[in-house]
Amino acid sequence: MNDHPTPVRTDSADPAADAFHALFDGLPRQGPGSDNTTRRLLRDAGRLPARPRILDGGCGQGRAALLLAQEAAARVTAVDTYQSALDTLTAEAARQCLDQQITTLNCSMDQLPFPDHSFDVIWCEGAVYTVGFDHALRTWHRLLAPGGVLVLTEIEWSTPTPSTAARTYWEAAYPLRTHAANTDAAQAAGYQVTTHWPLPESDWWTEYYTPLTARIAHTEPTTPGIAQAREAANQEIALRRAHSGDYHYAAYLLRPEPNTPSTPKNGHTMTTWNTRAETSDDITAIHDVNAAAFDTTNEADLVDALRADSSWIEGLSLVTTNENGTVVGHALLTRCHIGDIPALCLAPCAVLPDYQRTGAGSAAIRAALKAAKDMGEHYVTVLGHPTYYPRFGFTRASTHGIGLNIEVPDEALMAMTLDDSHPLPTGTIHYAAPFGI
Repeated sequence: MNDHPTPVRTDSADPAADAFHALFDGLPRQGPGSDNTTRRLLRDAGRLPARPRILDGGCGQGRAALLLAQEAAARVTAVDTYQSALDTLTAEAARQCLDQQITTLNCSMDQLPFPDHSFDVIWCEGAVYTVGFDHALRTWHRLLAPGGVLVLTEIEWSTPTPSTAARTYWEAAYPLRTHAANTDAAQAAGYQVTTHWPLPESDWWTEYYTPLTARIAHTEPTTPGIAQAREAANQEIALRRAHSGDYHYAAYLLRPEPNTPSTPKNGHTMTTWNTRAETSDDITAIHDVNAAAFDTTNEADLVDALRADSSWIEGLSLVTTNENGTVVGHALLTRCHIGDIPALCLAPCAVLPDYQRTGAGSAAIRAALKAAKDMGEHYVTVLGHPTYYPRFGFTRASTHGIGLNIEVPDEALMAMTLDDSHPLPTGTIHYAAPFGI
């Protein structure tokens, strides 16, 4: 069951996951929502094809899948990683004579074995967190048929100044963003945000927290792992009671942009950017990209200086190329430290002027972050535009106790962890010598 807002593993070999599933099995819902919300989302989706093909990601026991099959005459492919939930859905579909319309698949939502344009609708109520909002949107984009729509709910801040208690809780469980940041991320992934509204407070309580509270009171505390699962659920419920104004689940309807990414000024259209690590043949082109992107050659010269410095890490200088193989974008990660802890610095990032605002820069940055994660790196810092970098997962560094030894705008210094099991450390950032900081 993937629609509980706090991330948990779902493999049956994990006692904590088993206890979690034991606590939630058979409840009306495993996360905030309601049939009314599902119906409203369905209305917002507009006119659909006859017998629409719908992918229900993180379906759990299939509350939405059953409603969509019944009320939209949909052919639903219901995906989850918990087989018991899928078995429950299969049995209920047969009982409601919907078994010819609902197919289940035990699979991660970001490893879907379907060809491009397989679905008219991708549906995901309360489960995007399991693979990450940005990653899900990028992964699912190819699966939508022309005219298709992505329907999801995502937990997010409802205020720019949430309480310390709420921020501390969600930073550890699932770092939240604002609607503005999620909109930026959706647009960067090639979607138009056509609908956004917060779920009503009743969606948290009527079929979720109230039944869950009753279940907690009647579970056997000696069951392995159940005490921890009950404690986590009680903590979440208590937070909601005390800080409901700080965060909410919100509905999103997203439609792919007609041309994704947008058409560059030179007339070329790229639907998928090519990214790779730099080679020795790219050095001049990278210098030229950085020189063209900025008013001076300082950034271009900085890249050359870092390449000769001990902070350089092979494989973390990433380029974006166009359809002709020409380097049009660049993103660089080099070694820095947060206190004494090794981290990475994202800088510079550059795109040729004719290719700016096309997604070429975002592609290079995402490729660099992925390469760093694959290498086992944990932490990344950036000093940059505060409305641009949060789409990649960066948050204000000062909220994590991270600072600089020079004065910079607080909102411009950001950091992120590439692995939620490694929370950001505290301390002062120390850059490589070529930065001169």
